[in-house]
Amino acid sequence: MRYGYLIAGLLLIAAPAQAEPRSVYVTKVLQAFAAKVECPNTDVVYQDLVQQAQQMHLPDGTTEKVRKAIAYMHTGGKMGEKQDDDIMAEVAVATQATDLDQRRLGMTNWCEAQKANLAGFIHSKN
Repeated sequence: MRYGYLIAGLLLIAAPAQAEPRSVYVTKVLQAFAAKVECPNTDVVYQDLVQQAQQMHLPDGTTEKVRKAIAYMHTGGKMGEKQDDDIMAEVAVATQATDLDQRRLGMTNWCEAQKANLAGFIHSKN
């Protein structure tokens, strides 16, 4: 029995860490685009978002699907494209969380916080 616990413990140590869920990535993308819209002189570094998705081992095209879902949801279907229900749900949750943060912090403070939180995904326009 002792050996069973030892083996189980070694397997846990050797197991690779779980990647962050896609919802974390969706929130980052939504916040980057929200910063572009809401924060003066801010732009999105799209290629860095794509690289982040690759590092998180998300399927190719995830960034574009999320971008289209955000555009669709935030324009009432006038822009972007409706995506799979799971992506649309993740965008809805990220939208609610971001809206709550913006109201809680105030837009000026939220924008300042995003400069640190999203370094590499957003930058100042020149």
